Amino acid sequence: MHAENLERLNDVKGREQFRPVAPMVLAERAEEIFSGGPMPSPFMLFVHDVAPEWRERIPTVTHVDGTARIQTVTDEDNAGIAALLRAFDERTGVPVVVNTSLNTAGRPMVDDPRDALELFGSAPVAALVLGPHLVRRAAFFQEAR
Repeated sequence: MHAENLERLNDVKGREQFRPVAPMVLAERAEEIFSGGPMPSPFMLFVHDVAPEWRERIPTVTHVDGTARIQTVTDEDNAGIAALLRAFDERTGVPVVVNTSLNTAGRPMVDDPRDALELFGSAPVAALVLGPHLVRRAAFFQEAR
C-alpha cells in the first residue's frame, strides 16, 4: 500500500495518521513472512515479527518496531477472504492485505447490511462489497480515469 493510500484510509476513518493498520495473511504463507508469535493467529491477538525481507514489501502493515498484529486466514475460517488473498497474491506476489474495522470515527463497527450502506452513504468510500454485490461511487471512478 502506498503511503498516500494509508493517509486516505486514516482520513476516511477519522483516525490519527500515526495509528498502524494490521495485515490479513493466508495461514499457509504466514510463517514465511511473520515469526515470534503463535500460529495460526486468526484473531489479531498477538504481535509477530515481520521478516526483514518483507518489511519493505509490506510497509503499511509493518509497525515502526518491525512487528505486525496479524490475522491468519484459512479456507475453513473464511473461504471468501482466503480466495481474495490468493487472487491478490497471484496478481501482486503479496499474500497480505490491510485489515481494518469497517467504521468511521465515533461510530460502532458495521454490524449488518443496513449499517454498511449507511456508512457508504456518509463516508468518502469509493466502493462497498456486500455479499455478492459491488456498490461503486461513480464519481470516484470517473475522477480516477
